[in-house]
Amino acid sequence: MTESMEVEKDELKKRTLTAWEKVQIARDNDRAYTQDYINHIFDQFMKLHGDRLFRDDGSIVGGIASVDGQFVTVIGQQKGRNLKENEKRNFGMPYPEGYRKALRLMKQAEKFNRPIICFIDTPGAYCGMDAEERGQGEAIARNLYEMAGIKVPILSIVIGEGGSGGALALGVANEVWMLENATYSILSPEGFASILWKDSKRAGEAAECMKITAHELKELGIVEQVINEEEPITNINCQGVCDCLREKIIDFLKKYRGKTKEEIVEERYQRFRKY
Repeated sequence: MTESMEVEKDELKKRTLTAWEKVQIARDNDRAYTQDYINHIFDQFMKLHGDRLFRDDGSIVGGIASVDGQFVTVIGQQKGRNLKENEKRNFGMPYPEGYRKALRLMKQAEKFNRPIICFIDTPGAYCGMDAEERGQGEAIARNLYEMAGIKVPILSIVIGEGGSGGALALGVANEVWMLENATYSILSPEGFASILWKDSKRAGEAAECMKITAHELKELGIVEQVINEEEPITNINCQGVCDCLREKIIDFLKKYRGKTKEEIVEERYQRFRKY
């Protein structure tokens, strides 16, 4: 990181950030990604691969982990930090097989009664022709449908960008949390500005009126908790936030430990009915 970038980030800490500035922080290449949180929060993690239909999608990381002696299934979107990694991760934009892999792991978690922890960080699902040919829309819709009825607790945490249906495909949860500088929206501010004003350069203006920041969404009842960031979280300084998240995740697991499968599903259903 250059000295000018460090000075700029120090200045951001001293004042209230605009929605557009938070969009930029959520997209920062230095921001902590799913694998960083997995490494710091969970005691052990065994990665699982493939959707058993087409291939393994590198933009979705998933597997079995343990925290405080309890096994859980962890699933999250993963970006890369350089061009080579982003080629492997497709810039955090999953293909249909990525969402089918996620659903396979969720159904496995349900079978073995493991709670599910999802980390959301994507600009949106990949919209290329090959993804459409393999059923991108159906894959996302199937996740929404199936997650609504999963009989184990689901917690989704927005750690960076939460873009469009690509994010919602991991967001049908009993609770949704957001990091303070994360965003969660129906589409990108650039896309919003292009549709509404035919001018993507008005993205900053669009971000202000879209209500996409964590505190705005908390006020609207879209998310249950906002995880504070004393400074924008990076892969280097994320230990403190990860310690906080670990304790909150343990509390979440304890909260749902005594509930029946029917109560878990009904609570999730009522959460989305109130919208």
